[in-house]
Amino acid sequence: MSTVAITGAGSGLGRALALKYANHDYKVFLLGRHDTKLHMVQKEIHDNGGRAEIILCDVQEPASVSIAFQQIGELDVFINNAGIGIFGPLEDYGVSDIEKTLNTNVKGSILCVQSALPLIRESNGRILTIISTAGLRGKVHESIYCASKFAVKGFTESLQKEWANETITITAVYMGGMNTPFWDHSSHVEDPSVLKGPEVVAEQIFNEDDGRKEIVIDR
Repeated sequence: MSTVAITGAGSGLGRALALKYANHDYKVFLLGRHDTKLHMVQKEIHDNGGRAEIILCDVQEPASVSIAFQQIGELDVFINNAGIGIFGPLEDYGVSDIEKTLNTNVKGSILCVQSALPLIRESNGRILTIISTAGLRGKVHESIYCASKFAVKGFTESLQKEWANETITITAVYMGGMNTPFWDHSSHVEDPSVLKGPEVVAEQIFNEDDGRKEIVIDR
């Protein structure tokens, strides 16, 4: 049985990806900070006859990330999905907002890929980084979020060159806004219900997860 680990697996796109891969005979490692949400996703997978394990992990903390990946014996696919967005005019950002965004989206991505890498090399596997269109162009009231996603884009593209002669791959995934809890604490998007559902995005990601350099859902 193939295996996939997904960060931020308790809700939104992470949950949708977990269900999609589980439905295609992958054993899923559900990584995240919120035990209750992860257990709900695990139950959905188990109810559908799939296999899933919960691993608590705060991607901002090096020790937490290291311990999490030590609990995974074999890994074919790692999906670097955990991320946060804090939105508003530049002058409204506090230092804590900046640090939380960069620590989660940039530092967290780097730490997780570092920890997943030995397992991925062993299986000749694949890594996917969920970037979003905020990594392709600047957006009003998203300056810090876009800065973090531009960084992950550069990180991903650099590793594609660094691993060019290896059998492992890393794919950049670009999608626009989705109707997920991502917007719950923001007035930045007035009506998230008009956005596409995460299940649609997860379907395309799964179908195109073949080691290509990019999966583009939206430009």
